[in-house]
Amino acid sequence: MIMENSIWILLIPFVGTALGAACVYFLRNGMSSRTSNSLSGFAAGVMVAASIWSLLIPAMDQSSGMGKLAFVPAVVGFWAGMMFLFLLDHCIPHVHNNGTEDEGPKSKLKRSTKLVLAITLHNIPEGMAVGVTYAGWLTGSASISLSGALALAIGIAIQNFPEGAIVSMPLVSSGTSRNKSFLYGILSGIVEPLSAVLTILLASAIVPFMPYLLSFAAGAMLYVVVEELIPEMSSGKHSNAGTIMFAIGFSLMMVLDIALG
Repeated sequence: MIMENSIWILLIPFVGTALGAACVYFLRNGMSSRTSNSLSGFAAGVMVAASIWSLLIPAMDQSSGMGKLAFVPAVVGFWAGMMFLFLLDHCIPHVHNNGTEDEGPKSKLKRSTKLVLAITLHNIPEGMAVGVTYAGWLTGSASISLSGALALAIGIAIQNFPEGAIVSMPLVSSGTSRNKSFLYGILSGIVEPLSAVLTILLASAIVPFMPYLLSFAAGAMLYVVVEELIPEMSSGKHSNAGTIMFAIGFSLMMVLDIALG
């Protein structure tokens, strides 16, 4: 019963993506640069706060028995996560929302498909983060509570709302139908619950590596923030809007983690 309830809760981030993608039915005039910058900034703020409070700090807490070397699993996992996303970034063809050039290997895929792949890269570490925190709770980790895992799921769902909109809205502006744009937005987020459920199913096997996996997810998420979201929130004439929304997203995730954790 606990396992079944947990899997249902893991759908929370996916719901956030779906609601964001549904903006295609309510915003008729596309997405302005100010709105795009603001959404990117908000998502970046949530991801940075989640990486610190929900992932890196618990990773070091779980390694406290190592004394002054308690930072080692966090550092090793962090760099592994960064390198993992670095490799994916260079192996998967994709294009960013405000990008003018394709990234990764050359491909004849449509721009809309490459845009979906770019957001999917975001969602891989986010799904892992939710899954590993739930796995930590299910296996009795002292530093991870159900409410703390729920806080992370809610925080990622909140930042998934703008990500869903960032995928679907530009597709409408480029001539894609609203229904198809909505579908693309949903597909970009499907990897999250899948990767989270897979992590939970492997929970008993990953217990010894929990600190490394928590920090791995943090490194992967921060790679996305620095490589993509910060440049996007700072582009054009409305960089201040992105900066303010970054602070709001960071504060909101910090409050959720402390209040619910």
